[in-house]
Amino acid sequence: MITIKKAQPEHAAGIASVCTKANWDTYRELRSEAYIERVIEEYYNQSRILKEIEKTGRSWGGWFVALEEGNVVGAAGGGMTEEKEAEIYVLYLDPARRNEGIGTMLLEAVTEQQKHLGAIKQWVSVAEGNQKAIPFYETRGFQIHSKQPDYGSSQDEYYQSLRYMRLL
Repeated sequence: MITIKKAQPEHAAGIASVCTKANWDTYRELRSEAYIERVIEEYYNQSRILKEIEKTGRSWGGWFVALEEGNVVGAAGGGMTEEKEAEIYVLYLDPARRNEGIGTMLLEAVTEQQKHLGAIKQWVSVAEGNQKAIPFYETRGFQIHSKQPDYGSSQDEYYQSLRYMRLL
């Protein structure tokens, strides 16, 4: 049985593992190896994740984890970007656990937290061509709003992200 809860320090290694596996699975065909390695090294290392578990606030609500028998099988987090606007910053699953409803449960947990903080609008950025995420978000009411350079792209890369928004 899957349970969703706020991450604790003991979940940092599991979050790092899930995010690393999911990044390779998602972006292998969309981004360079150098880009994937750079993103994983910067954002999904245990030290950073542990700090993000321990220090939360309005702009970063902390990590939520999907647990099965104590093992992390998914992770998500977001925060408020404006008075009434929120962002989903991260939502990844163990690639072997897709299409089980786990992503929906994580999205709902982050969304409830954001609604409690006053959010009426929610944003998410999705890599152009990411057919794992685009249908997921569109099915849940997100609509494409704009396109922008991918966060984390170097000057030599020209990766694009699609900005999606939904009203809560």
